[in-house]
Amino acid sequence: MDLSERCEAAQRIAVEAGDLALGFFRQPDSLRIDRKGHQDFVSQADREVERLVRARLAELFPDDGIAGEEEAPTPGMSGFTWVIDPIDGTTNFINGIPAWTVVLAGVSGGRTQIGVIHDPCHGETFVAVRGQGATLNGARLRAPTGLSLKDGTTGIGFSNRVGTAGVMRLMQAIFDEGGIFLRNASGALSIAYVAAGRLLGYAEEHMNAWDCLAGQLIVEEAGGGVEDQDADRMIETGGRVVVGVPGVFEELVRLSDAAF
Repeated sequence: MDLSERCEAAQRIAVEAGDLALGFFRQPDSLRIDRKGHQDFVSQADREVERLVRARLAELFPDDGIAGEEEAPTPGMSGFTWVIDPIDGTTNFINGIPAWTVVLAGVSGGRTQIGVIHDPCHGETFVAVRGQGATLNGARLRAPTGLSLKDGTTGIGFSNRVGTAGVMRLMQAIFDEGGIFLRNASGALSIAYVAAGRLLGYAEEHMNAWDCLAGQLIVEEAGGGVEDQDADRMIETGGRVVVGVPGVFEELVRLSDAAF
């Protein structure tokens, strides 16, 4: 099965998973929630959505590996690995804020080949296949050019795996450059918004692979800037993420180098 067919299957799975998650989102009083760590939550919906995605992938691609946020990795034999975030933005989800997504990335040869970010609340699906461009609900995405940090809003993220000093330095640096920032608590959605030109860029000192790989490919295929990383290593350890529209990307890398 080629990448386009795999991507079509991933989109169908993401939409089905999003419908399941949306049902939980609309009945918050019945949702079971556990705390994994400081400002780190997992809900019944996260677990059930990931189980659904894993089951669908196993049916269609039994030889593929699977790495997800909530369950142990499933080794594969094909050399292709699916990376799942069942609900990116769980804190938003459990508090009734409609800023969360279902995320699927497909990785082979150390590179992300497929990226799907589905936003069920707004009916938006961001998609990319390496070498084939990026789309939003089927319409081609092209990152805007000729902009600087002064011309809009930059997304930032915060991970409980690092201290607060770096992100505070970055916020101050963005202010000093005449910009403003947004943190919407869904890194995947923020990165997708960069590809759509809604945000100028996004930076976070540490992200897990399931939060960022799909979005990084979508930005890259939309013509934006993305730091070069090994996807397999990101699956193992995570790492820094900086993306941006042309021109802003270079500014944001410079500020992130100083801040982090």
